Amino acid sequence: MSEPRESFTDEEYAFLRYARFGELPSPVRPEDRTESTETEPPRGLPEPVGDPDEWILRNGAA
Repeated sequence: MSEPRESFTDEEYAFLRYARFGELPSPVRPEDRTESTETEPPRGLPEPVGDPDEWILRNGAA
């Protein structure tokens, strides 16, 4: 037999979120933002070694 579930109002859910996580940090102002530039290649996949056709046969085409 299942127990009846409590139903909360939006205000109660908002309070529970605040109690669990606290306040959100203030947003970053546009003048405080900086632009970043990638200087190194992404590290997702290693560079293929050997014959490129063999690499595709073993690992499949991306």
